[in-house]
Amino acid sequence: MRFIAIITVVVLNMATLVAQSASVDVKWPTAVMRNTSATITITHDYTLRDSVSASVGGEMIRTATNGTVTTVDVSLSNPQRVTLNVGQQVFTRDIDPIPLWVSILPPLIAIIMALVTKEVFTSLFIGLLFGVTVIARYAGAGWFAAFLGGLFSIADTYIVNSLLTTDHVSIIVFSMMIGGMVVIVTLNGGMKGIVAILSRYATNRRSGQLITWLMGVLIFFDDYANTLIVGNTMRPVTDRLKISREKLAYIVDSTTAPVAAIAFITTWIGAELSYIQEGLLHTSINESPYIVFLSSLKYSFYPIFTLVFMLMLILMERDFGPMWRKEKEALTREQEGDNSSMKYKPLVIKEFEVADDVKGRWYNAAIPVMIVIFGTIAGLLYTGWSGEVWGDASLSLVGKLSGIIGAADTFKALLWSSLAAMIAAIIISVSQRIMTIQQSMDGMLNGFKTMFNAIIILVLAWSMADMTKELRTADFITASLTSLNVSPYIIPAITFLFSAAISFSTGSSWGTMAIIYPLVLPATWKIGADTGMDYPTLVMVFHNVVASVLAGSVFGDHCSPISDTTILSSLSSSCNHISHVKTQMPYAIAVGFIALLAGVVPAGLGWPVWISYVSGIGFMYLIIRYKGRKIE
Repeated sequence: MRFIAIITVVVLNMATLVAQSASVDVKWPTAVMRNTSATITITHDYTLRDSVSASVGGEMIRTATNGTVTTVDVSLSNPQRVTLNVGQQVFTRDIDPIPLWVSILPPLIAIIMALVTKEVFTSLFIGLLFGVTVIARYAGAGWFAAFLGGLFSIADTYIVNSLLTTDHVSIIVFSMMIGGMVVIVTLNGGMKGIVAILSRYATNRRSGQLITWLMGVLIFFDDYANTLIVGNTMRPVTDRLKISREKLAYIVDSTTAPVAAIAFITTWIGAELSYIQEGLLHTSINESPYIVFLSSLKYSFYPIFTLVFMLMLILMERDFGPMWRKEKEALTREQEGDNSSMKYKPLVIKEFEVADDVKGRWYNAAIPVMIVIFGTIAGLLYTGWSGEVWGDASLSLVGKLSGIIGAADTFKALLWSSLAAMIAAIIISVSQRIMTIQQSMDGMLNGFKTMFNAIIILVLAWSMADMTKELRTADFITASLTSLNVSPYIIPAITFLFSAAISFSTGSSWGTMAIIYPLVLPATWKIGADTGMDYPTLVMVFHNVVASVLAGSVFGDHCSPISDTTILSSLSSSCNHISHVKTQMPYAIAVGFIALLAGVVPAGLGWPVWISYVSGIGFMYLIIRYKGRKIE
């Protein structure tokens, strides 16, 4: 018996030593918001799974253990000491919870800075810096130490973490390869060939404007390339046909962002999917980001109405406001070139400047573009293929394709297709001896450079999204809208107006989407769920909000005199910039109000989308018919 007792003591002592030396990792939440649940995660081995306890201010609280991971949910209304007991080890931390209203300040500061400075990069950075400084200050650091620590954490934590995500890197690589392809197919004469074919059919004022509109729609994969190519190449044609530079700039500007924003494969799609994906993290929607994007397109009223409105103006040969006066001046000038706009030198950016001896070959651009389009479709079908879904007799063909694409790896498909297209563009250029390998590589690198500004916005936006998640900004917005009894049905309209205001003030639709998407999407979902919406209705409203951010951003960008595409449209068309803004503004505002009142609001209330399109097109027809005048 004595021997057994000795063995027992030895075993117990050994167990105690093991417990004391066991590896324990405690992950404290980065930020604890007042009266909001935060989770502490404890990772340990199996010997300690029954010896974990936690207390707040000396009062025991509940823990949940699953295998070797124990979670502790804490909700604090004032500063408290949190104590964790794991075996023989004790972990303590004094936590001062951050007031929830503080969570809105970082994005609000970014918005105000953008309105004041008209610059997106600094605005996002300052908003991010304020947020991380607040987090460090409430973690116990002094204000100076919190500022320095927050500043350094932007680089070593938030930016690095945003670049460690596979999907984020995929978006950057895809955007760069599409940019490289666009520049190569421009330099090898592909775009020049498409323009040459289309411009043959521009024989009068009506056909000249129609061909310009059609070119803007066909060059859909990049807004910058669209603006520079269409403006520079059609300017001599429209001058010959006595179409005002203001009308050319309007057509160019109205087929850049509106087309690039809603096309399936563009330099915009990677950013759009990224922003949507960030917003989906706090929802229970059973759809991939790509399916959400595709489903939201039917609610993109402003971009679609803009394209239709412009086409109706051309076909009906009517204009109104300042544009009518400019068109009349252009038509009555006695000789070609007698135009005050001629003194403004057309813009040609080096990356898109084609050598004079390069012949236009339409297929040099068509082949890579087709590879991107059909390659993406093939990639989606390949990565999402399911024999079970395809063989389900209860599903229609559309249902089967939706299920397969919904399960696909969108970013892989985009990467494969864009890489194949860029390689094809290089092979075409070199095999025809239009460019050497070195020149092709230079063109590719210049294409990469054209995407640099967009990538910086993306990285800062991802970092801001991570920080607002930690601060639970979406929870504050949700609580605020709920307390104001805001109906989820009018959130799309509010989102459209708010996005338009920010985009107009900043001149950046990308910067607006970067700020708004991570905030409004989780809030929309939570408000809809809290009000008892059924799943199909909630998904409908959610898709409308997704489209409203995009459409509002494009609307504001279209009206803004400081927008990059508005400025490029003026320069590439050799048009006075202020004159372009003044003549375009009445058209953009008219379409914006019709999109809001006939599209966003009724669709948000659950009306069939076809009613919005029929009524919206009807209103546009009436405005052009009775407000517009023909040029005699």
